[in-house]
Amino acid sequence: MQGRLLDWLVERGDLSPAEAERLRREQRCDGRPLRELLLERSGVSEERLLEAQSAVFALPTVCLYAREIPPELPGLLRPELLRSHTVLPFALDPAEGGTLCVAMNDPMNLRGRDLVEIAARRPVRCYLATTSDILIAIDRCCGSGELQEAAVRFAAPETPQSPGEDAEVSRSPVVMLVRALLEQAVRRRASDIHIEPTAETLRVRFRVDGVLRCVGSYDLRLLNPVVARVKILSGMDIAEKRRPQDGRFSAEVDRAAYDIRVSVLPTACGEKCVLRLAPKQFLRRSKESLGFAPEELRRFARILSRPSGVVLVTGPTGSGKSTTMYAALSELNREERNIVTVEDPIESRLDGVNQVQVNPRANLGFAAALRAILRQDPDIIMIGEIRDGETADIAIKASITGHLVLSTLHTNDAASSVTRLLDMGVESYLIADAVSGVIAQRLVRRLCRHCRRPSAPTPGEAACLGLDPETAARTVLYAPGGCPRCGGSGYYERVGVYEIMELTPTLREMIVRRASTEALRREALRQGMQTLAEGVRRLVLEGVTSVQELRRVIAGEGAAPSD
Repeated sequence: MQGRLLDWLVERGDLSPAEAERLRREQRCDGRPLRELLLERSGVSEERLLEAQSAVFALPTVCLYAREIPPELPGLLRPELLRSHTVLPFALDPAEGGTLCVAMNDPMNLRGRDLVEIAARRPVRCYLATTSDILIAIDRCCGSGELQEAAVRFAAPETPQSPGEDAEVSRSPVVMLVRALLEQAVRRRASDIHIEPTAETLRVRFRVDGVLRCVGSYDLRLLNPVVARVKILSGMDIAEKRRPQDGRFSAEVDRAAYDIRVSVLPTACGEKCVLRLAPKQFLRRSKESLGFAPEELRRFARILSRPSGVVLVTGPTGSGKSTTMYAALSELNREERNIVTVEDPIESRLDGVNQVQVNPRANLGFAAALRAILRQDPDIIMIGEIRDGETADIAIKASITGHLVLSTLHTNDAASSVTRLLDMGVESYLIADAVSGVIAQRLVRRLCRHCRRPSAPTPGEAACLGLDPETAARTVLYAPGGCPRCGGSGYYERVGVYEIMELTPTLREMIVRRASTEALRREALRQGMQTLAEGVRRLVLEGVTSVQELRRVIAGEGAAPSD
Protein backbone atom coordinates (compact mmCIF):
# COMPACT_ATOMS: atom_id res chain seq x y z
CA MET A 1 0.00 0.00 0.00
CA GLN A 2 2.86 2.40 0.76
CA GLY A 3 4.26 1.75 -2.70
CA ARG A 4 0.88 2.69 -4.17
CA LEU A 5 1.06 5.96 -2.23
CA LEU A 6 4.33 6.87 -3.97
CA ASP A 7 2.92 5.76 -7.34
CA TRP A 8 -0.13 8.03 -6.83
CA LEU A 9 2.11 11.03 -6.11
CA VAL A 10 4.36 10.27 -9.08
CA GLU A 11 1.38 9.93 -11.45
CA ARG A 12 0.13 13.38 -10.42
CA GLY A 13 3.49 15.09 -10.69
CA ASP A 14 4.10 15.66 -6.96
CA LEU A 15 7.22 13.47 -7.04
CA SER A 16 9.65 12.52 -9.77
CA PRO A 17 10.36 8.80 -10.28
CA ALA A 18 13.90 9.39 -8.98
CA GLU A 19 12.60 11.03 -5.79
CA ALA A 20 10.16 8.17 -5.23
CA GLU A 21 12.93 5.59 -5.63
CA ARG A 22 15.15 7.54 -3.20
CA LEU A 23 12.35 7.58 -0.61
CA ARG A 24 11.80 3.83 -1.07
CA ARG A 25 15.49 3.19 -0.40
CA GLU A 26 15.52 5.43 2.69
CA GLN A 27 12.38 3.78 4.03
CA ARG A 28 13.92 0.31 3.63
CA CYS A 29 17.14 1.45 5.34
CA ASP A 30 15.77 3.09 8.50
CA GLY A 31 12.28 1.54 8.70
CA ARG A 32 10.54 4.84 9.43
CA PRO A 33 6.96 5.34 8.21
CA LEU A 34 6.88 6.48 4.61
CA ARG A 35 4.52 9.36 5.43
CA GLU A 36 7.14 10.85 7.78
CA LEU A 37 9.86 10.64 5.14
CA LEU A 38 7.57 12.23 2.56
CA LEU A 39 6.91 15.25 4.76
CA GLU A 40 10.56 15.69 5.75
CA ARG A 41 12.44 14.86 2.56
CA SER A 42 10.16 16.05 -0.24
CA GLY A 43 8.02 19.05 -1.17
CA VAL A 44 4.76 17.16 -0.52
CA SER A 45 2.53 19.11 1.89
CA GLU A 46 0.45 17.62 4.69
CA GLU A 47 -2.73 18.45 2.78
CA ARG A 48 -1.52 16.77 -0.41
CA LEU A 49 -0.40 13.69 1.53
CA LEU A 50 -3.84 13.55 3.14
CA GLU A 51 -5.45 13.61 -0.30
CA ALA A 52 -3.15 10.81 -1.48
CA GLN A 53 -3.84 8.66 1.59
CA SER A 54 -7.58 9.13 1.20
CA ALA A 55 -7.44 8.02 -2.45
CA VAL A 56 -5.13 5.06 -1.91
CA PHE A 57 -6.75 3.70 1.29
CA ALA A 58 -10.34 4.66 0.33
CA LEU A 59 -10.97 6.48 3.61
CA PRO A 60 -12.92 9.74 4.11
CA THR A 61 -11.19 12.88 5.44
CA VAL A 62 -12.26 15.32 8.14
CA CYS A 63 -11.18 18.88 8.94
CA LEU A 64 -11.05 19.44 12.70
CA TYR A 65 -9.81 23.01 12.95
CA ALA A 66 -13.24 24.69 12.91
CA ARG A 67 -15.28 21.76 14.18
CA GLU A 68 -17.03 21.88 17.54
CA ILE A 69 -15.94 18.69 19.31
CA PRO A 70 -18.17 17.59 22.23
CA PRO A 71 -15.87 17.77 25.29
CA GLU A 72 -17.00 14.37 26.58
CA LEU A 73 -15.61 12.53 23.52
CA PRO A 74 -11.88 13.23 24.06
CA GLY A 75 -12.57 12.45 27.72
CA LEU A 76 -13.35 8.85 26.78
CA LEU A 77 -9.60 8.30 26.28
CA ARG A 78 -6.46 9.27 28.17
CA PRO A 79 -4.63 12.29 26.68
CA GLU A 80 -1.49 10.11 26.53
CA LEU A 81 -3.24 7.64 24.21
CA LEU A 82 -4.58 10.44 21.99
CA ARG A 83 -1.12 11.93 21.54
CA SER A 84 0.96 8.76 21.32
CA HIS A 85 -1.17 7.47 18.44
CA THR A 86 -2.28 10.86 17.01
CA VAL A 87 -5.98 10.02 17.15
CA LEU A 88 -9.00 12.04 18.29
CA PRO A 89 -12.69 11.07 18.68
CA PHE A 90 -14.73 13.93 17.21
CA ALA A 91 -18.33 12.69 16.80
CA LEU A 92 -20.84 9.94 17.62
CA ASP A 93 -23.01 8.50 14.86
CA PRO A 94 -26.35 7.51 16.47
CA ALA A 95 -27.53 6.05 13.16
CA GLU A 96 -24.98 3.25 13.58
CA GLY A 97 -25.62 2.47 17.22
CA GLY A 98 -23.26 5.05 18.65
CA THR A 99 -20.28 4.40 16.39
CA LEU A 100 -17.36 6.60 17.42
CA CYS A 101 -15.92 8.70 14.58
CA VAL A 102 -12.15 8.98 15.07
CA ALA A 103 -9.63 11.13 13.19
CA MET A 104 -6.26 9.48 12.47
CA ASN A 105 -3.15 10.64 10.61
CA ASP A 106 -1.91 7.17 9.64
CA PRO A 107 -4.29 4.66 8.04
CA MET A 108 -1.74 1.89 8.74
CA ASN A 109 -1.94 2.45 12.52
CA LEU A 110 -4.21 -0.52 13.23
CA ARG A 111 -2.96 -0.85 16.81
CA GLY A 112 -4.06 2.72 17.57
CA ARG A 113 -7.51 1.99 16.17
CA ASP A 114 -7.82 -1.17 18.28
CA LEU A 115 -6.75 0.66 21.47
CA VAL A 116 -9.36 3.38 20.88
CA GLU A 117 -12.05 0.75 20.35
CA ILE A 118 -11.09 -1.09 23.55
CA ALA A 119 -10.80 2.07 25.69
CA ALA A 120 -14.02 3.68 24.41
CA ARG A 121 -15.95 0.37 24.37
CA ARG A 122 -17.59 1.38 21.12
CA PRO A 123 -17.20 0.47 17.46
CA VAL A 124 -14.94 2.89 15.60
CA ARG A 125 -15.12 4.42 12.13
CA CYS A 126 -11.85 5.98 10.93
CA TYR A 127 -11.39 9.28 9.14
CA LEU A 128 -8.12 10.79 7.95
CA ALA A 129 -6.80 14.20 9.05
CA THR A 130 -3.41 15.90 8.98
CA THR A 131 -1.07 15.45 11.94
CA SER A 132 -1.05 19.16 12.72
CA ASP A 133 -4.86 19.36 12.59
CA ILE A 134 -5.22 16.46 15.06
CA LEU A 135 -2.55 17.73 17.48
CA ILE A 136 -3.96 21.26 17.50
CA ALA A 137 -7.43 19.86 18.20
CA ILE A 138 -6.08 17.67 21.04
CA ASP A 139 -4.33 20.69 22.50
CA ARG A 140 -7.52 22.72 22.20
CA CYS A 141 -9.49 20.00 24.01
CA CYS A 142 -6.92 18.99 26.64
CA GLY A 143 -3.81 21.18 26.63
CA SER A 144 -4.86 24.29 28.55
CA GLY A 145 -6.55 22.16 31.18
CA GLU A 146 -3.39 20.13 31.77
CA LEU A 147 -1.28 23.28 32.11
CA GLN A 148 -3.71 24.92 34.51
CA GLU A 149 -4.04 21.71 36.53
CA ALA A 150 -0.28 21.57 37.04
CA ALA A 151 -0.20 25.23 38.14
CA VAL A 152 -3.10 24.69 40.57
CA ARG A 153 -1.47 21.56 42.02
CA PHE A 154 1.74 23.50 42.64
CA ALA A 155 -0.13 26.30 44.43
CA ALA A 156 -1.86 23.84 46.80
CA PRO A 157 -0.44 24.22 50.36
CA GLU A 158 0.39 20.53 50.75
CA THR A 159 2.32 20.36 47.49
CA PRO A 160 6.13 20.29 47.83
CA GLN A 161 7.73 23.18 45.94
CA SER A 162 11.10 21.57 45.26
CA PRO A 163 11.97 20.02 41.89
CA GLY A 164 14.07 17.35 43.57
CA GLU A 165 15.17 14.33 41.55
CA ASP A 166 13.57 11.53 43.59
CA ALA A 167 11.38 8.55 42.74
CA GLU A 168 8.29 10.75 42.47
CA VAL A 169 9.90 13.42 40.30
CA SER A 170 7.84 12.64 37.20
CA ARG A 171 4.66 13.37 39.18
CA SER A 172 5.93 16.57 40.77
CA PRO A 173 3.72 19.56 39.86
CA VAL A 174 6.78 21.56 38.74
CA VAL A 175 7.95 18.73 36.47
CA MET A 176 4.42 18.41 35.10
CA LEU A 177 4.22 22.17 34.53
CA VAL A 178 7.52 22.35 32.62
CA ARG A 179 6.55 19.30 30.59
CA ALA A 180 3.12 20.80 29.83
CA LEU A 181 4.75 24.06 28.70
CA LEU A 182 7.04 22.18 26.30
CA GLU A 183 4.20 20.12 24.89
CA GLN A 184 1.91 23.11 24.41
CA ALA A 185 4.73 25.07 22.72
CA VAL A 186 5.41 22.23 20.28
CA ARG A 187 1.74 21.84 19.42
CA ARG A 188 1.39 25.55 18.79
CA ARG A 189 4.46 25.42 16.51
CA ALA A 190 6.48 27.73 18.77
CA SER A 191 10.19 28.23 18.10
CA ASP A 192 10.88 29.82 21.51
CA ILE A 193 9.40 29.81 25.02
CA HIS A 194 9.87 32.95 27.14
CA ILE A 195 9.40 32.43 30.90
CA GLU A 196 9.73 35.91 32.38
CA PRO A 197 8.98 37.50 35.75
CA THR A 198 7.13 40.80 36.04
CA ALA A 199 6.51 42.80 39.23
CA GLU A 200 3.46 40.69 40.14
CA THR A 201 3.15 37.63 37.89
CA LEU A 202 5.05 35.04 35.90
CA ARG A 203 4.37 35.63 32.21
CA VAL A 204 4.80 32.91 29.57
CA ARG A 205 5.06 33.79 25.88
CA PHE A 206 5.56 31.66 22.78
CA ARG A 207 7.19 32.85 19.55
CA VAL A 208 5.08 31.44 16.73
CA ASP A 209 5.97 32.17 13.09
CA GLY A 210 8.39 34.85 14.30
CA VAL A 211 5.85 36.71 16.50
CA LEU A 212 5.69 36.60 20.33
CA ARG A 213 2.29 35.79 21.85
CA CYS A 214 1.36 35.71 25.54
CA VAL A 215 -0.14 32.32 26.46
CA GLY A 216 -0.62 32.74 30.21
CA SER A 217 0.17 34.48 33.48
CA TYR A 218 0.83 32.49 36.64
CA ASP A 219 1.61 32.90 40.31
CA LEU A 220 5.04 34.50 40.69
CA ARG A 221 5.92 31.79 43.25
CA LEU A 222 6.27 29.40 40.28
CA LEU A 223 9.31 31.26 38.94
CA ASN A 224 12.14 29.85 41.08
CA PRO A 225 11.00 26.19 40.97
CA VAL A 226 10.33 26.31 37.21
CA VAL A 227 13.69 27.92 36.44
CA ALA A 228 15.41 25.44 38.79
CA ARG A 229 13.77 22.54 36.95
CA VAL A 230 14.91 23.89 33.58
CA LYS A 231 18.44 24.37 34.95
CA ILE A 232 18.54 20.76 36.14
CA LEU A 233 17.42 19.51 32.72
CA SER A 234 20.02 21.62 30.88
CA GLY A 235 22.96 20.94 33.20
CA MET A 236 23.27 24.41 34.75
CA ASP A 237 24.21 25.45 38.28
CA ILE A 238 20.88 25.83 40.11
CA ALA A 239 22.52 27.77 42.98
CA GLU A 240 23.93 30.46 40.68
CA LYS A 241 21.42 33.28 40.18
CA ARG A 242 23.69 36.29 39.66
CA ARG A 243 25.11 35.60 36.21
CA PRO A 244 23.76 34.46 32.84
CA GLN A 245 23.93 30.74 32.04
CA ASP A 246 23.49 28.66 28.90
CA GLY A 247 22.67 24.99 28.49
CA ARG A 248 20.78 22.48 26.39
CA PHE A 249 18.81 19.25 26.66
CA SER A 250 16.76 16.93 24.48
CA ALA A 251 13.09 16.06 24.82
CA GLU A 252 10.55 13.97 22.95
CA VAL A 253 7.08 15.37 22.29
CA ASP A 254 4.45 13.53 20.27
CA ARG A 255 7.05 10.98 19.10
CA ALA A 256 9.27 13.73 17.67
CA ALA A 257 12.72 14.54 19.11
CA TYR A 258 13.69 18.13 19.93
CA ASP A 259 16.96 19.81 20.80
CA ILE A 260 16.26 22.58 23.30
CA ARG A 261 18.77 25.38 23.92
CA VAL A 262 18.31 27.29 27.16
CA SER A 263 19.42 30.76 28.21
CA VAL A 264 18.91 32.14 31.73
CA LEU A 265 19.39 35.86 32.38
CA PRO A 266 19.13 37.71 35.74
CA THR A 267 16.67 40.64 35.54
CA ALA A 268 15.33 43.18 38.05
CA CYS A 269 12.34 40.95 38.85
CA GLY A 270 14.18 37.61 38.85
CA GLU A 271 15.67 35.19 36.36
CA LYS A 272 14.24 35.16 32.84
CA CYS A 273 14.46 31.85 30.97
CA VAL A 274 14.27 31.41 27.19
CA LEU A 275 14.05 27.97 25.60
CA ARG A 276 14.66 27.59 21.85
CA LEU A 277 13.02 24.50 20.36
CA ALA A 278 14.62 22.85 17.33
CA PRO A 279 13.05 19.68 15.87
CA LYS A 280 15.92 17.28 15.19
CA GLN A 281 14.42 16.17 11.88
CA PHE A 282 13.54 19.68 10.69
CA LEU A 283 17.12 20.54 9.78
CA ARG A 284 17.32 17.44 7.54
CA ARG A 285 14.93 18.69 4.89
CA SER A 286 15.78 18.66 1.21
CA LYS A 287 16.47 22.01 -0.44
CA GLU A 288 13.51 21.40 -2.77
CA SER A 289 11.17 21.73 0.25
CA LEU A 290 12.53 25.10 1.40
CA GLY A 291 10.67 27.38 -1.03
CA PHE A 292 13.28 27.97 -3.76
CA ALA A 293 11.89 28.96 -7.15
CA PRO A 294 12.92 26.61 -10.02
CA GLU A 295 15.59 29.00 -11.35
CA GLU A 296 16.93 29.52 -7.81
CA LEU A 297 17.20 25.75 -7.35
CA ARG A 298 19.23 25.52 -10.56
CA ARG A 299 21.57 28.30 -9.41
CA PHE A 300 21.97 26.70 -5.99
CA ALA A 301 22.71 23.31 -7.58
CA ARG A 302 25.38 24.86 -9.84
CA ILE A 303 27.09 26.52 -6.86
CA LEU A 304 27.10 23.29 -4.83
CA SER A 305 28.32 21.18 -7.75
CA ARG A 306 31.73 22.89 -7.79
CA PRO A 307 34.49 20.87 -6.12
CA SER A 308 35.94 23.92 -4.35
CA GLY A 309 35.02 27.45 -3.37
CA VAL A 310 33.19 29.28 -0.60
CA VAL A 311 29.38 29.25 -0.45
CA LEU A 312 27.97 31.87 1.92
CA VAL A 313 24.45 31.92 3.38
CA THR A 314 23.53 35.31 4.84
CA GLY A 315 20.70 36.90 6.74
CA PRO A 316 19.71 38.05 10.23
CA THR A 317 19.21 35.73 13.21
CA GLY A 318 16.17 33.52 12.71
CA SER A 319 16.12 33.75 8.90
CA GLY A 320 16.59 29.99 8.35
CA LYS A 321 20.30 29.97 7.48
CA SER A 322 21.01 26.77 9.45
CA THR A 323 18.16 24.94 7.69
CA THR A 324 19.57 25.88 4.28
CA MET A 325 23.09 24.84 5.31
CA TYR A 326 21.95 21.46 6.61
CA ALA A 327 19.87 20.87 3.46
CA ALA A 328 23.01 21.47 1.39
CA LEU A 329 25.09 19.18 3.63
CA SER A 330 22.48 16.41 3.40
CA GLU A 331 22.65 16.58 -0.39
CA LEU A 332 26.46 16.59 -0.44
CA ASN A 333 26.79 13.79 2.13
CA ARG A 334 28.25 10.76 0.32
CA GLU A 335 30.35 7.83 1.47
CA GLU A 336 33.31 8.93 -0.69
CA ARG A 337 33.40 12.44 0.84
CA ASN A 338 34.91 13.51 4.16
CA ILE A 339 32.66 16.26 5.52
CA VAL A 340 33.70 18.08 8.70
CA THR A 341 31.76 20.89 10.42
CA VAL A 342 32.64 23.31 13.19
CA GLU A 343 29.55 24.73 14.91
CA ASP A 344 28.48 26.73 17.94
CA PRO A 345 26.30 24.94 18.91
CA ILE A 346 25.81 21.75 16.88
CA GLU A 347 22.23 22.22 15.66
CA SER A 348 21.50 18.63 14.60
CA ARG A 349 23.39 15.36 14.33
CA LEU A 350 24.04 14.19 10.77
CA ASP A 351 25.02 10.57 10.13
CA GLY A 352 28.28 10.35 8.20
CA VAL A 353 29.32 13.93 9.00
CA ASN A 354 32.10 14.73 11.49
CA GLN A 355 30.75 17.56 13.64
CA VAL A 356 32.96 19.62 15.97
CA GLN A 357 31.56 21.72 18.82
CA VAL A 358 33.28 25.06 19.54
CA ASN A 359 34.63 25.08 23.12
CA PRO A 360 36.09 28.44 24.26
CA ARG A 361 37.14 26.97 27.64
CA ALA A 362 39.46 24.57 25.78
CA ASN A 363 40.65 27.34 23.44
CA LEU A 364 38.81 25.64 20.59
CA GLY A 365 37.33 28.53 18.63
CA PHE A 366 36.35 28.57 14.95
CA ALA A 367 39.86 29.48 13.78
CA ALA A 368 41.63 26.85 15.93
CA ALA A 369 39.12 24.17 14.91
CA LEU A 370 39.56 25.06 11.23
CA ARG A 371 43.33 24.67 11.43
CA ALA A 372 42.89 21.21 12.95
CA ILE A 373 40.21 20.25 10.40
CA LEU A 374 42.54 21.06 7.50
CA ARG A 375 44.86 18.32 8.78
CA GLN A 376 41.97 15.80 8.68
CA ASP A 377 41.94 15.41 4.88
CA PRO A 378 38.51 17.07 4.42
CA ASP A 379 36.63 17.36 1.12
CA ILE A 380 33.88 19.66 2.43
CA ILE A 381 34.02 21.99 5.43
CA MET A 382 31.04 23.71 7.04
CA ILE A 383 31.70 26.65 9.37
CA GLY A 384 28.75 27.62 11.54
CA GLU A 385 29.55 31.32 11.23
CA ILE A 386 32.40 33.52 10.03
CA ARG A 387 32.77 35.95 12.93
CA ASP A 388 36.26 37.45 12.52
CA GLY A 389 39.04 38.09 10.06
CA GLU A 390 41.12 35.10 11.13
CA THR A 391 38.29 32.64 10.51
CA ALA A 392 37.44 34.34 7.20
CA ASP A 393 41.08 34.18 6.06
CA ILE A 394 41.43 30.46 6.87
CA ALA A 395 38.10 29.66 5.16
CA ILE A 396 39.08 31.54 2.00
CA LYS A 397 42.50 29.89 1.83
CA ALA A 398 40.97 26.46 2.48
CA SER A 399 38.73 26.88 -0.56
CA ILE A 400 41.65 28.00 -2.74
CA THR A 401 43.53 24.81 -1.81
CA GLY A 402 40.72 22.65 -3.19
CA HIS A 403 38.03 22.40 -0.50
CA LEU A 404 34.35 23.26 -0.70
CA VAL A 405 33.55 25.55 2.26
CA LEU A 406 30.04 26.43 3.43
CA SER A 407 29.45 29.14 6.02
CA THR A 408 27.11 31.90 7.21
CA LEU A 409 27.47 35.65 7.60
CA HIS A 410 25.25 38.30 9.16
CA THR A 411 24.53 40.71 6.28
CA ASN A 412 21.31 42.17 4.89
CA ASP A 413 21.73 41.04 1.28
CA ALA A 414 24.01 39.04 -0.99
CA ALA A 415 26.15 41.88 -2.34
CA SER A 416 26.91 43.19 1.17
CA SER A 417 28.74 39.95 1.97
CA VAL A 418 31.69 41.01 -0.18
CA THR A 419 31.96 44.30 1.71
CA ARG A 420 31.74 42.44 5.00
CA LEU A 421 34.67 40.17 4.06
CA LEU A 422 36.70 43.20 2.94
CA ASP A 423 35.97 44.88 6.29
CA MET A 424 37.32 41.75 8.02
CA GLY A 425 40.63 42.27 6.24
CA VAL A 426 40.40 39.64 3.49
CA GLU A 427 42.12 40.74 0.28
CA SER A 428 39.81 41.50 -2.64
CA TYR A 429 41.65 39.18 -5.05
CA LEU A 430 41.23 36.27 -2.59
CA ILE A 431 37.48 36.93 -2.28
CA ALA A 432 37.14 37.08 -6.08
CA ASP A 433 39.06 33.83 -6.50
CA ALA A 434 37.44 31.85 -3.66
CA VAL A 435 33.74 32.78 -3.34
CA SER A 436 31.43 30.73 -5.61
CA GLY A 437 28.13 32.23 -4.59
CA VAL A 438 26.14 34.01 -1.88
CA ILE A 439 22.59 33.19 -0.78
CA ALA A 440 20.74 35.88 1.20
CA GLN A 441 17.44 34.81 2.73
CA ARG A 442 14.47 35.75 4.89
CA LEU A 443 11.45 33.88 6.24
CA VAL A 444 7.98 35.23 5.53
CA ARG A 445 4.75 34.03 7.06
CA ARG A 446 2.40 31.91 4.96
CA LEU A 447 -1.25 32.89 4.95
CA CYS A 448 -3.46 30.29 6.58
CA ARG A 449 -5.19 28.61 3.66
CA HIS A 450 -8.28 27.93 5.75
CA CYS A 451 -9.10 31.55 6.58
CA ARG A 452 -7.28 33.84 4.13
CA ARG A 453 -9.58 36.51 2.68
CA PRO A 454 -9.55 37.55 -1.02
CA SER A 455 -9.49 41.26 -1.75
CA ALA A 456 -8.83 43.70 -4.59
CA PRO A 457 -5.52 45.59 -4.28
CA THR A 458 -5.74 49.16 -3.01
CA PRO A 459 -3.80 51.84 -4.92
CA GLY A 460 -1.04 51.65 -2.32
CA GLU A 461 -0.83 47.86 -2.57
CA ALA A 462 -0.76 48.04 -6.37
CA ALA A 463 2.11 50.52 -6.20
CA CYS A 464 3.95 48.31 -3.71
CA LEU A 465 3.61 45.36 -6.11
CA GLY A 466 4.48 47.42 -9.19
CA LEU A 467 1.11 46.78 -10.87
CA ASP A 468 -0.35 49.16 -13.44
CA PRO A 469 -4.08 50.03 -13.01
CA GLU A 470 -5.20 47.58 -15.70
CA THR A 471 -3.28 44.65 -14.20
CA ALA A 472 -4.36 45.60 -10.66
CA ALA A 473 -8.02 45.43 -11.73
CA ARG A 474 -7.53 41.78 -12.75
CA THR A 475 -5.47 40.81 -9.68
CA VAL A 476 -6.79 39.10 -6.55
CA LEU A 477 -4.73 39.42 -3.38
CA TYR A 478 -5.24 37.66 -0.05
CA ALA A 479 -5.20 39.09 3.46
CA PRO A 480 -4.94 37.29 6.85
CA GLY A 481 -8.18 36.21 8.45
CA GLY A 482 -8.12 34.24 11.68
CA CYS A 483 -9.31 30.78 12.69
CA PRO A 484 -8.64 28.11 15.35
CA ARG A 485 -6.10 26.35 13.11
CA CYS A 486 -3.76 29.37 12.97
CA GLY A 487 -4.52 30.58 16.49
CA GLY A 488 -6.34 33.64 15.15
CA SER A 489 -3.21 35.15 13.57
CA GLY A 490 -4.17 34.52 9.94
CA TYR A 491 -0.76 32.92 9.26
CA TYR A 492 0.40 29.32 9.44
CA GLU A 493 4.10 28.41 9.15
CA ARG A 494 6.77 30.28 7.18
CA VAL A 495 8.46 29.96 3.81
CA GLY A 496 11.89 31.11 2.66
CA VAL A 497 12.62 33.82 0.10
CA TYR A 498 16.07 33.96 -1.45
CA GLU A 499 18.53 36.19 -3.27
CA ILE A 500 21.25 34.15 -4.97
CA MET A 501 24.33 35.92 -6.32
CA GLU A 502 26.36 33.49 -8.41
CA LEU A 503 29.82 34.92 -9.02
CA THR A 504 30.55 35.35 -12.72
CA PRO A 505 33.83 36.54 -14.32
CA THR A 506 32.43 40.08 -14.52
CA LEU A 507 31.54 40.14 -10.83
CA ARG A 508 34.94 38.72 -9.90
CA GLU A 509 36.69 41.50 -11.84
CA MET A 510 34.54 44.11 -10.07
CA ILE A 511 35.42 42.61 -6.66
CA VAL A 512 39.15 42.78 -7.47
CA ARG A 513 38.66 46.48 -8.33
CA ARG A 514 36.79 46.90 -5.00
CA ALA A 515 33.57 48.03 -6.66
CA SER A 516 30.88 49.36 -4.33
CA THR A 517 28.13 47.16 -2.91
CA GLU A 518 25.56 49.00 -5.01
CA ALA A 519 27.57 48.44 -8.21
CA LEU A 520 27.86 44.70 -7.44
CA ARG A 521 24.14 44.53 -6.78
CA ARG A 522 23.28 46.27 -10.08
CA GLU A 523 25.50 43.91 -12.06
CA ALA A 524 24.08 40.83 -10.30
CA LEU A 525 20.55 42.03 -11.07
CA ARG A 526 21.53 42.59 -14.71
CA GLN A 527 22.69 38.96 -14.79
CA GLY A 528 19.35 37.68 -13.52
CA MET A 529 19.54 37.73 -9.72
CA GLN A 530 16.14 38.08 -8.04
CA THR A 531 16.02 40.32 -4.97
CA LEU A 532 14.41 39.34 -1.67
CA ALA A 533 11.61 41.86 -2.28
CA GLU A 534 10.92 40.37 -5.72
CA GLY A 535 10.71 36.93 -4.15
CA VAL A 536 8.09 38.12 -1.67
CA ARG A 537 6.16 39.92 -4.45
CA ARG A 538 5.95 36.61 -6.31
CA LEU A 539 4.54 34.90 -3.21
CA VAL A 540 2.01 37.73 -2.69
CA LEU A 541 0.74 37.41 -6.26
CA GLU A 542 0.53 33.62 -5.84
CA GLY A 543 -1.60 34.07 -2.70
CA VAL A 544 1.02 32.49 -0.43
CA THR A 545 1.61 35.56 1.74
CA SER A 546 0.29 39.08 2.26
CA VAL A 547 1.28 42.61 1.28
CA GLN A 548 2.02 43.26 4.98
CA GLU A 549 4.81 40.67 4.84
CA LEU A 550 6.17 42.27 1.66
CA ARG A 551 6.27 45.64 3.39
CA ARG A 552 8.10 44.13 6.34
CA VAL A 553 10.83 42.73 4.08
CA ILE A 554 11.12 45.96 2.09
CA ALA A 555 11.30 47.93 5.34
CA GLY A 556 14.21 45.72 6.37
CA GLU A 557 15.93 46.81 3.16
CA GLY A 558 15.29 50.43 4.06
CA ALA A 559 12.57 51.32 1.58
CA ALA A 560 9.17 50.69 3.05
CA PRO A 561 6.36 52.17 0.97
CA SER A 562 3.23 53.58 2.54
CA ASP A 563 -0.35 52.96 1.56
